[in-house]
This record gives sequence, structure tokens and C-alpha cells, in this order.
Amino acid sequence: MGIDEKSLDLATAVLAAPSDGTDAGSSHEITINKALDRAYVRKMDLYLLPFLSIMYFFNSVDRSNLGNAETDGMSTDLHFKGQEYSLLILLFYVPFGLCDLPLNLLTKKFSGRYMLSGLMFGWGALSMIQVACKGFGSLLAVRLLIAALEAGFFAGTVFYMTLFYTRGELGFRIAIYFGSALLAAAFSGLISFGVFHIEGTSLKGWQYLFIIEGAMTVIFAVMAFWWLPESPHTAWFLKEEEREAARTRLLRDGSQSVGSEFSFKECFSTWHNWKFIIWCIIAFTYPVAFSTSSNFLPLILKRLGYSTVVTNLLTVPPNFFGFLVLLAVTYHSDRVRERTFHIIGALTLSMIGLIILAAVNTESSRGVAYFATFLVAAGAYIPSCLVHSWHNNNNVNENSRAATTGLLVGISNLGGILSSATFRTNYAPRYAPTLIATACCNATCIIFTFGLGIWMRQENKRRNEAQGVTLNAEDVDTNQIEGGEKDPRWRYFV
Repeated sequence: MGIDEKSLDLATAVLAAPSDGTDAGSSHEITINKALDRAYVRKMDLYLLPFLSIMYFFNSVDRSNLGNAETDGMSTDLHFKGQEYSLLILLFYVPFGLCDLPLNLLTKKFSGRYMLSGLMFGWGALSMIQVACKGFGSLLAVRLLIAALEAGFFAGTVFYMTLFYTRGELGFRIAIYFGSALLAAAFSGLISFGVFHIEGTSLKGWQYLFIIEGAMTVIFAVMAFWWLPESPHTAWFLKEEEREAARTRLLRDGSQSVGSEFSFKECFSTWHNWKFIIWCIIAFTYPVAFSTSSNFLPLILKRLGYSTVVTNLLTVPPNFFGFLVLLAVTYHSDRVRERTFHIIGALTLSMIGLIILAAVNTESSRGVAYFATFLVAAGAYIPSCLVHSWHNNNNVNENSRAATTGLLVGISNLGGILSSATFRTNYAPRYAPTLIATACCNATCIIFTFGLGIWMRQENKRRNEAQGVTLNAEDVDTNQIEGGEKDPRWRYFV
């Protein structure tokens, strides 16, 4: 990296490694045991990450299956009128966006073990209750409760993962976790393909869909309570030396201190910064494409003129392709420790797909339209992983990360309202206004992401020139940073 001796001296001069279990007042250099470090990461990837991914899989199934249920005549069976289906999806995002922050603060206070498993149990039980709904009003009431419980899950898990993984590992792990949303859409399509063939019973196919997927969610939530650790120091699958390695590695590249006490003052300490407004704009605009894809992909594909069963089956390949692209891009982002242009590239990819879908005549260009859905799925999901990795990478305070992640994920969820509000039945079958509005949100996010990333690079360069050193974010231990971005040793993770 071209680091000179002066840079190395600054990069290795650490403040404190505690001898009493706290992270204050220490005075010796952090030393990483590479063998223990590798053993720790392997166990996290084996015991923790797959379990969290399965939990989010079931979280995502609920949002995916509503579109599948609609293709099986749910609106007709429940006597929906006018825009009630679109309204059902739109209003879901209100509690889904407003409840993230308070639930994430509770996750910091009471730990992910209790909060994540409890939320999962609640929305799984409510998913099954949807079968008893007789009309729009009753289904809306249940969906709003589900939204309130699901709200804190993604934000809570992202924060929870920052307690186990370093900054250079976070993006790819969140992608594996978040990628289960893509697989959930594919899974829901496959389950729908099967249950929609059930005939001769008092229940409709879409009702079987809610029962089966809700029951699986409840069962797994009970398992999660016994499986998830509260922190690396209480992980039942770690040896004592591996628990110590967890604390050491996070102080090197993750947090200023590990296991800090809950503090309201620290939670909101970074919200007065001008960059916070930029983060909010990015968080509000990037998820619109994700919402359009996850909620309405079956209806978009219905434009191709195939039967309901085939339409649901056609949702599988784009989502699986999107999952593979997601893993590849986030892996490379972690490897080179770069977020800005990886996010911009993904937004551009989905924007091209949206423009094609809005422009082409699907009756005469089925192949082109179907190809465009692959572009949308490939690009729409990546920003959800890298945006939230990025702002967490630039925040070394645990309390602040919990609050900021909760708020920004909540804003992201509210961004889904833009997709729902423009996805009206009278725009069928092309839904051109929806697709164009979504593409415009992508363009807005690209502009602000580019501006913030370039500013961070210039600020790092300015600090290096002023101090006569050549440092990147990874060259300074995070436990050295006392004043956050105001600390002269701070370097932005770009």
C-alpha cells in the first residue's frame, strides 16, 4: 500500500487493550493471533451466519408470498375493490419503517438472542392467522402487526453482526444473510407452484401458502432462541481463547470498545453531522428498486402472457441469478475494501433493467423483457447490503451503530412506499409510471452516493497530506479512535 515508516508508527501506536474486560485505559499494542482469528471466523461462518440467513429467509418469505397469493386470486376471494391490494402493500411500510429504530435500541439493550427470536415467533404466528381473514380490513390489521414485528429484524441483525465481524468482513456476510431474500422469493414461487395445484378442499391455494410458511417460521424461531448467543463472549460454540480473539479483532477493525453499556446519549451522537442527511437520502432512494422487484415481480412477469402457475415459476431464475451476482459483488467489495462504486454499479444495473421494462412491448419482445428482470434482480439487492455495511464501517461506537442502523433501515423501509404508491392496478399491464419512478430513485441515489464517496476520498487525502503519512482506514486500529471522525487518525472507509 506504499506505507512509509511514519505511517506504520502511527498505524501501530494503540491506546489500550484492557486487562479487566473493559476496553478503557489500556496501554499495550493489539496483537492478532492469525490461527485463532481464522478459527473464530470459520466458526462464525459455520454456526452463526447460516442460522441468521435462514431466519431472514423466513422474514422475506412473508413479503414475497403476498405477490404469489395475489396471482392465485386472493383479492377476488377477499372481495378487494379498486386499489385495495396496492394499499395493502403501501400501508405495510408505515409501521415497517417507523418501528425499526425503537426495536433496534431494544436489540442493543437486551441482545439479539431475545429480540430476533421473539420477533420471528410473533410474525410467524400472525402469518398463519392471515388465513382467517375475511376481507380487506381484517387482512390489513394483521399485516400491520406483522410489519411492526418484522421492522426491527433486518436492522437488528445487521447491528448484531457488527458485534461478531470486522469491517472488512461485514459486506459479504450481510450479502449471504440478505441473499436469502432472493432465495425466499424463489422458494415462495416454488411452494406456490405446488400448493396452487391443490384442489377439492375448503381452503384456497393462497391460504395453504400462508399456513405452511407461517408454521415453518414459528418452529425455527423457537430453535433460534436456544441457538443464538448474546455476544461472542457467551457463544456456546467458541473456546475461551477464541472468545478473547473476538474481542481483540473487533478492537483492531470494528469498534472503539467492545460490549459497551447502553447509552441514549451515545446512540444519537452522530445525527448532527451534515453527512447524516446524505445517508438518509441514500437510504430512502436505494430500496425502491428492491421493493418493486420483491413485491411486484410476479405481476410484472404476468405481462408476458403465461398462466398463473408458469408465471410464478418464472420468478425463480431471475432471483437465483440475482443471488449469485450479489455474492460476487459484495465479496469483491470486502476484498478491496471499497463500497462507493460497487453500490453505484449495482444501482446502474437495475436502473437499466427498469428502463427496458418500461420501454419494450412485452407481447412482441418477451425475451428482452424477461432478460430485463434479470438485470433488475441482479442490481436491486446489492445496495441493501453495501449501504448498511458502509455506514457501519464508518461508525466505531456500538450504541451509535445501533441507533443509526435502526433509523436508516427504517427510512429504507419507508422508501418502499414510493414503489407501492406508484404500483397501481390501473397502470397494468405495463406499469410504466412505476418503473420510471423507480429508475429515477436509482439515479438520485447514484448522484448522492458518488458525491459522498468522492468527498470521503478527498478528506482522507487531505488528512494524509496534512500529517505527512499515507494511511487508509484499515491502517489504524479502531480502538484508537476517541473522537470518531474528529480524531486526526480517522480515515474513512470508502
